[in-house]
Amino acid sequence: MSKLSPQTLKNLHRDASAELDSIDTSSGIDDWRIKFLGRRGALAQLLSQIPKLSDDEKRSVGIEANKTKQSLEALLSIAITRIDDSNTLETDNLDVTLPGVPIHEGKLHPTTQVVREISQIFLRMGFDIAEGPEVEWDIYNFEKLNIPAGHPARDMWNTLWIDNTELNTQNTILLRTHTSPMQARLMEQTSPPIRVIVPGKCYRYEATDATHEWHFYQIEGLAVDKGINFSDLKGTLYEFARQMFGSERKVRFRCDYFPFVEPGVDMSIDCFSCGGSNPQCRICKGTGWIEIMGAGMVHPKVLSGVGYDPDQYTGFAFGLGPERIAMLKYGIDDIRHFYSNNLKFLRQF
Repeated sequence: MSKLSPQTLKNLHRDASAELDSIDTSSGIDDWRIKFLGRRGALAQLLSQIPKLSDDEKRSVGIEANKTKQSLEALLSIAITRIDDSNTLETDNLDVTLPGVPIHEGKLHPTTQVVREISQIFLRMGFDIAEGPEVEWDIYNFEKLNIPAGHPARDMWNTLWIDNTELNTQNTILLRTHTSPMQARLMEQTSPPIRVIVPGKCYRYEATDATHEWHFYQIEGLAVDKGINFSDLKGTLYEFARQMFGSERKVRFRCDYFPFVEPGVDMSIDCFSCGGSNPQCRICKGTGWIEIMGAGMVHPKVLSGVGYDPDQYTGFAFGLGPERIAMLKYGIDDIRHFYSNNLKFLRQF
């Protein structure tokens, strides 16, 4: 055994470090630790000579011994980590050349995509976009749209009423059944000319099935100015249908009833799936036509109710459902898919 001195400890550190660098197994690490840092290892044997040294030698050797022990323990910790990482790669059979796991990017909901597509079409035609409250007053949802209390047309909308006993008001509150209330709100606040669409969510107290939901989106449209006539309505909606469904679309208007327009119509497009040639067509049911919206000329009572002179101003209004447009355009057979949170369905868009 070499005589204990600071140089002896430095030589031990050099030899132990060199040997540790060449070890690549866990068992080799254990053998090295016993050989150099064990209770009977090389370092312990050298330190057993300290009692035989003079006081000056003990001081210098003690300092060097602490440095050597701490350094070797630090090197041991690094070596253990190195061996563990190597073993993990081997046991996991990791092939670093394989491509990474793909990350699914988020997308806009299909309803949102269709709302934006419809909005862009009307923006290009000079319309603005407005939004209104989903919790609405009865006066705007019904009365200012020529549907006073007791009017039978109220049965057309299965309304969700809100308890207002704590609001200290006699006015009736509801979840809006359509976005048409913004017709009255906008005309009260704005002087003609008006060209605006109103996208938003609506609510109705009704059972859900493949074609009905109790909550859904609607886009209301309104144009008011001097000299607007039914030809303007037809031309505007015809252009919308061509941009939304293709340049070859044909359009059909048939009389219909809505309390806030006169005359009222429903608008249909020719079936882009079968053209009316397939009696079993799941889109048009063999009729050759697909209804996409209701529309009409704004009723004179609605105009006068917001302070407009119906002898001076005329206008047209229309309302369509984005989910219905999406169902027609993409061949979706159940409106409930839009609200099912089914990623298999949503990732198709």
